[in-house]
Amino acid sequence: MRDDLTEALVDDTEDVSLDFGNEEELAFRKAKIRHPLATFFHLFFRVSAIVTYVCCDWFSRSFVGCFVTVLLLLSFDFWSVKNVTGRLMVGLRWWNQIDEDGKSHWIFEARKASLNQIAATEAEARIFWLGLIICPLIWIVFFFSTLFSLKLKWLALVIAGISLQAANLYGYILCKMGGGSDISKVAASFLSQTVFQTARPGDFQKPGLEGLEIHKH
Repeated sequence: MRDDLTEALVDDTEDVSLDFGNEEELAFRKAKIRHPLATFFHLFFRVSAIVTYVCCDWFSRSFVGCFVTVLLLLSFDFWSVKNVTGRLMVGLRWWNQIDEDGKSHWIFEARKASLNQIAATEAEARIFWLGLIICPLIWIVFFFSTLFSLKLKWLALVIAGISLQAANLYGYILCKMGGGSDISKVAASFLSQTVFQTARPGDFQKPGLEGLEIHKH
C-alpha cells in the first residue's frame, strides 16, 4: 500500500509544471518605464516647441527670436525621435537614402525581441506612439488657426513643424508595418489601433545592431 501511495504522489508531482518564464515576462511587460531619459526627451522637445509657440508673445516681442527658438526645438525633436527614442523605446529605426541613380529609398530596421533581450514595455510604447501622433495633429490645428487669423508670418514655422513631425510619423508607421506600399490603408489601420487600443509589448521590438530586420521601400 505504501508503494501505491508513493507512486501516486510521484505521478501527481510529475504532472505539475511551473512556468516562471511567463510570469517574469508578464511582470516585465507591466513595468512602467525602462528608458526614463529617452522617454523624457521623446516628449520634451516637441512639447516645448508647442508651448513656446503658444506663449512666445507673452515672453518676448522678438519674432525672429521666437521663430529660431521654436525651429531649433523642432529640429532637436526630429533628430532625437528619428535616431534615439524610436530605437530605444520601440526598437525601430528608419531613414531615407538616395542611390547612385538618384532614386530615393526608404530603409527600415526592426530588432526582434528574444527571451534574453529587453523588449519595449506597454507604457513606453503607448507614450511613444501617442506623442508621435498627437503633436502633428496639434500643429495642423495651428496651421488652420494661423491661416484664418491671417497671422501669415507664422505660417512658415507652422508648416515646418508639420513637415518635421509628420516625417517621423510617416517613417515609423512604415517601419512598424514593414514598409507597406499602401500608406493610406496602413496609416488608417495603425492609427485606429494605436488610439483606441492598448499597445501590446510583443508588437514592439528591442533596439540594437545585431539581428536587425531591414526592409527597403
